[in-house]
Amino acid sequence: MIFIDIMPGEPLKGQDDGIASNLTSMIGLAGNLQGVLAVHCPETAALGITGAMLGMDVAAIDDDVRDAIGEIANMVAGGLKVALAENDIATELAIPTTVLGKAVRTSGQAGVSRFIVPFATPVGDFGVELKYVLH
Repeated sequence: MIFIDIMPGEPLKGQDDGIASNLTSMIGLAGNLQGVLAVHCPETAALGITGAMLGMDVAAIDDDVRDAIGEIANMVAGGLKVALAENDIATELAIPTTVLGKAVRTSGQAGVSRFIVPFATPVGDFGVELKYVLH
């Protein structure tokens, strides 16, 4: 649980997300749906979300922040896996990999479908991106 209000925005298909990410947590997808699910967070959102999850102030990106954003990626990917299974689409999930930097961007193989859902929170905006190929 994140313990803050989250408002989803309009999904953007095949477009740049416009979210300046300092921390991105990615989960690889294998099976009938192959690709990557990523949670992109600016530093302020990552710190605020982690603080809300842990019930304390978080002043700097550390292992707790990396783990919290990785856990959000896990929750979203797990929900995706269940929804896909209900439609007979088998998918396996990798463990999250979290990347930290300035203006982090991810790229993927050519020919994949891509969309991102922006989310607004009181502690800052973040995005959930899916790049995939359905077999």
